[in-house]
Amino acid sequence: MTIASSLLGAANTAAEELTFKIAATSDVHGNFFPYDFIKMTPGNGSLARVATRVRQLRDSLGNDRVILLDNGDILQGQPTAYYYNFIKTDVPHPTARMLNYLSYDAQTIGNHDVETGHAVYDRYRADLGNLPLLGANVVDRSTGKPYLQPYAVIERDGVKVVVLGLLTPAIPAWLPENLWSGLEFEDMVESARKWVPYILENEKPDLLVGLFHSGHDSGKMTGEWRENASLLVADQVPGFDMIFMGHDHTLYNSTDGKYPESKAVILNPANSAGYLAEGEVTFTRNADGKIVDKKVSGLLTPLNNLKPDSAFMQAFHPEQQEIKEFVSRRLGSSEGDFSVRDAYFGPSAFMTLLHDLQLAISGADISLAAPLSFDALIKKGDLRMSDMFTLYKYENMLYTISMTGQEIKDYLEMSYSLWTDVMKSADDNLLLFSGEKTAAKGDYAKLLNPSYNFDSASGIDYTVDVTKPQGEKINIISMSDGTPFDTRKVYKVAVNSYRGNGGGDLLTKGAGIPHDQLKSRILSSTDKDLRYYLIKEIEKRGSISPKVDTNWRFIPEDIVAPAARRDRKVLFGD
Repeated sequence: MTIASSLLGAANTAAEELTFKIAATSDVHGNFFPYDFIKMTPGNGSLARVATRVRQLRDSLGNDRVILLDNGDILQGQPTAYYYNFIKTDVPHPTARMLNYLSYDAQTIGNHDVETGHAVYDRYRADLGNLPLLGANVVDRSTGKPYLQPYAVIERDGVKVVVLGLLTPAIPAWLPENLWSGLEFEDMVESARKWVPYILENEKPDLLVGLFHSGHDSGKMTGEWRENASLLVADQVPGFDMIFMGHDHTLYNSTDGKYPESKAVILNPANSAGYLAEGEVTFTRNADGKIVDKKVSGLLTPLNNLKPDSAFMQAFHPEQQEIKEFVSRRLGSSEGDFSVRDAYFGPSAFMTLLHDLQLAISGADISLAAPLSFDALIKKGDLRMSDMFTLYKYENMLYTISMTGQEIKDYLEMSYSLWTDVMKSADDNLLLFSGEKTAAKGDYAKLLNPSYNFDSASGIDYTVDVTKPQGEKINIISMSDGTPFDTRKVYKVAVNSYRGNGGGDLLTKGAGIPHDQLKSRILSSTDKDLRYYLIKEIEKRGSISPKVDTNWRFIPEDIVAPAARRDRKVLFGD
């Protein structure tokens, strides 16, 4: 018994514990510096603050015990990304240099990274060097094999970690095919079922991590694609110890008691590098060097109270100055303020400007557009390049498509049903708030649906009866030039490429056009992003004035007016 006890004690002494941090950013959207280059004000989050937190972790645990990942959508959002995507393209992409500077270990591609087009993301992937860009379900159509590296193997201190990257497959619903030519996007569950057994058998990892650019609401179908399938993968494909989600800009921590239990720890740090998702793993390794146990936990660490890392700021100071010069470039002048806030409650100067520019650029009969920023303001005075990112948030092309009058009406019926509630009295809300339901992602606060699907029209005069359900809301009176509007006539309609490819379902579920017929409806497309043409048009005009085209209105006005005042205060506090 004494001998047995001694042997047991020796065995226990030989076992060791190793603690690792697996940290992840997601949906950084070009927020590299603690400065908002669109609003020209100090900003929250940023990779500079990520650098501070990661330095703390490495100082505490050791460099080998910290694995750093990014979950995509990093190449779009702030002018920092746009400038090096499309303007200064003859240098290694600073985003790739930043991730290597911070010693990231792997990254999954995001849908807004794909939105930049082959020329950008293929160059970016090359500039990453040995830092793998993942996407197991991004398939090369010509070979049937992954176009990107499916997974990364990271070995540290005798521990093997494998990271599988997956992307939301709904790309064809949002982006023109020339941006992803030659590629296909597999269903995430289908792809995971193929790769996880392969990884477990061939790599035998001590820890399997999912790095999924996809959100949590699996009930949402975008066209024929399941946009947010991360929790479905966790539920239907066993083997994951930890999953990082992204895409939906929503904080999520499966360990905080708010969510159903999962065998994997599931984390989402939301967007703009305001949080760092930190998975902690404590391995127990026996005297033979074998991992015999592991404990996994997770937390979301807020970063806004951290001081930006001075070494990072110094290393990329030239890029920061270059971007400041770019966004400060004067394009013309604004004779008054343009506020997105007005666009929720009726015709607005902001949307009139956007519609007018779309019609001028395209030569279409009718323009359909939505406020792409939830809350933005172009102020009276000099118009700078930074204002163009306020006016137009995304790198969409401008399409001219063919639609019948009936399809235009049905399109607007769906848009306003996403936008407005069905009012019974002046005490009801005008806007469709989330209430007890799941709110729209990210910036859209209390709204049930994101405002980038709140399309209004220019070129036609119409009313929106907020007491009626979808199908009965819209009454199109005439074309805005006074000529009759005909539901049977085919019109030329200006829309952005996101909408023209089926984004938001307004053309498919709303207008009733089958998704596979959308391409045949495209009459023309710009070859550069819409922001480029907006810049050129404003430079040509020299100045813009806030005018409101009152071609549409909410009715009945006696119940709309008081509701709009209340809802505006709820939404914006003003």
